[in-house]
Order: sequence, then C-alpha cells, then structure tokens
Amino acid sequence: MQIQVHSDNHIEGSARLADWVSASVASKLERYDDELTRIVVHLNDENGAKAGAQDKRCQIEARPKGLQPISVSHKADALELAIEGALEKLQHALDHQFGKLRSKRAAQQHAEVVVEAGSSQDALLREDFLAEEQLRAV
Repeated sequence: MQIQVHSDNHIEGSARLADWVSASVASKLERYDDELTRIVVHLNDENGAKAGAQDKRCQIEARPKGLQPISVSHKADALELAIEGALEKLQHALDHQFGKLRSKRAAQQHAEVVVEAGSSQDALLREDFLAEEQLRAV
C-alpha cells in the first residue's frame, strides 16, 4: 500500500509531518494492506493564517483493488484531531465496503452449494424413477 501526503501552503509540509502521517495511516489501516493500492492524504488549513474553530481539514482517499475510490474528510481544531477523525471514518467505510463484499461472496458460495446439492439430488431421484419404470415394464 502506497501512502502519499499532500498539504496546502498554510500547513508546513515537512518530511517529519509526512512521516508521522504515513506511520499513523499505515498502523490504522494495516489490516487492509492487501486490499488497498494507494492512500492519498490531503491536509488543509481552511482559514489560512487566521485562527478559527475547526479550520483544520484532513481528506483521505483510499483506492481498493478493483473498486471505486473511497473518500472521507474530517474537520477539527487541531491537525492531529482532523487526521484521527478522518482515519476513523475511513476505517468504518472500509469495514462496510469489504463486509458487503464478504457477505456477497458467502451468499454466492451458498447458492452454488445449494445448486450442486440440488443437481445430485435430482440425479438420484431420476435413477429411482427409471428403476421403478423398468420394474413396471417387466
């Protein structure tokens, strides 16, 4: 899983910040490592140099293999809180997305088992029917 961190002009995009954000993202989304190709994190200060309530914004876009990207964002008073909030939202979204896929696969496998069982049962009934027909013909 590749992690990219971008920040606007009002947030100092240092290597230390990028490393910290990447480590946070990697640890929180570790269980999805095989299912995600890339994570893109955008950090913004919406009020610029002015202070304000909930002016720090973190938007995270996750790209699952073979699926449409999932994007979440969170605003908070501090950058750390915005990142944590966005990561929590992303975890819930990924749990939901992959949970639906697992349920769908399980339902398809169950349907295949039922069809296979039904066809073998039909074959047995057919054999019984043909054996009875032969007995009646004699």
